[in-house]
Amino acid sequence: MDLGFLIHALIPSSNSVALLAGFFTYLAIVGSILPGKLVPGVVLPDGTRLHYRCNGLVSLILLVGLLWISAKMEFVSLTAIADRGLELLSTTFIFSFLVTLVLYFSGCKSQSKGSSLKPHISGNLIHDWWFGIQLNPQFMSIDLKFFFVRAGMMGWLLINLSVLAKSIQDGTLSKSMILFQLFCALYILDYFVHEEYMTSTWDIIAERLGFMLVFGDLVWIPFTFSIQGWWLLRNKVELTTASIVANCFVFLIGYKVFRGANKQKHDFKKNPKAPIWGKSPKVIGGKLLASGYWGVARHCNYLGDLLLALSFSLPCGISSPVPYFYPIYLLILLIWRERRDEARCAEKYKEIWIEYRKLVPWRILPYVY
Repeated sequence: MDLGFLIHALIPSSNSVALLAGFFTYLAIVGSILPGKLVPGVVLPDGTRLHYRCNGLVSLILLVGLLWISAKMEFVSLTAIADRGLELLSTTFIFSFLVTLVLYFSGCKSQSKGSSLKPHISGNLIHDWWFGIQLNPQFMSIDLKFFFVRAGMMGWLLINLSVLAKSIQDGTLSKSMILFQLFCALYILDYFVHEEYMTSTWDIIAERLGFMLVFGDLVWIPFTFSIQGWWLLRNKVELTTASIVANCFVFLIGYKVFRGANKQKHDFKKNPKAPIWGKSPKVIGGKLLASGYWGVARHCNYLGDLLLALSFSLPCGISSPVPYFYPIYLLILLIWRERRDEARCAEKYKEIWIEYRKLVPWRILPYVY
C-alpha cells in the first residue's frame, strides 16, 4: 500500500458520512423507544442521579437482523464497512473532533449548577477540550457519554462482522478468523447482557466527556480492537488443535476474572452485605470491598481485561507483532489508568485507602505487580 493510495483511501466520502449518520440516527431512535431496564446511576454530589435505559442488547440484535435482511434484499452490502474501512476511520475521527469542540464551547456557556452539567473550566483550552468540562452533557435528552460507549461497542462488532463477510467473499475464511470472531462476539454480547454494570464504572460516574472519551469510544475501540480481523484478511494462519484449546482457555479465564470482578463490585455498590464467594464481604472503613477478586488485587478486573485482549490476538499466531497492538496498548493504558485510580482513591479515602493497600498489596497481578 503506497502513500498516495493510503491518503486517497482516508478521504471521507458521502457514503462513509451516510453510513455513520445512519448508524447514529438508528441508535438515537431505538435507544429512546425500545423497551429496556431503567437503571439508576450513582448519586451525584448534588443529590441527583441519572437513569439509563439499558436496551443495548435488543438494539444490537435488531440492527444485525435488519442489516441481514437488507443484504438479502440487496439494499446494502455486508462488506460495506470492510470496503470503506479507512475512510470510515477518518470520517469518525473528524466527527469526534468536531463534536468535542461543540461540547467544549456549549459547556462553557452552561449556567447550570447541577453536577451533571456544571462546567469545570481550568483555563487551559487543550486540557479542557481533551478531558471535557461537563460530566454528563446531553443532546435531545440523550446522555451522550452512555450513547458514545454503546456506539463504540456496537461499531466494533459491526466492523468485525463486515470483515468476516469479506473473508467469506474472498474465500479466505480460516479457523483463526472464526476463533477471533467468536471471542470478540461473545465479549461484546456479554457486555450488552450486563450493560447496566457500565453505569457504575469510573468513566460514567467520574470522567467528564471530552475528546479523550469520545475518541476512545468512537474511534479507538472499534477501529483498533478489530486490527486482528483486518490482519487475518491478508495473512493465513494455521492453528493446531492444542493452540485452539489453549486460546479458548485464555479467553475463559480472562472472562471469568473480568466479569466476576466487575459483577462483585456492581453488586457490592447495590448491596454492601451481599455474600461474595459464599461469605460475608470484608469491607474496609465501610466503603472499600476487600473480598473476592478485590481481595486478590486492587484492580483485578484489569487482569481479566488483559487476558481477554490477549485471547483476541492469539489466533493470529506469533509471526507478526501487528495483531498484538491491542493487548500491548491495553497493558500500557491500564497501568496508566491504574496509577490515576490509585492517586484518586488515595485522595478520596485517605487512611482507609492506606489500610486497604496493606491488606491487598498487589495492584493487578498477584506476586508480579
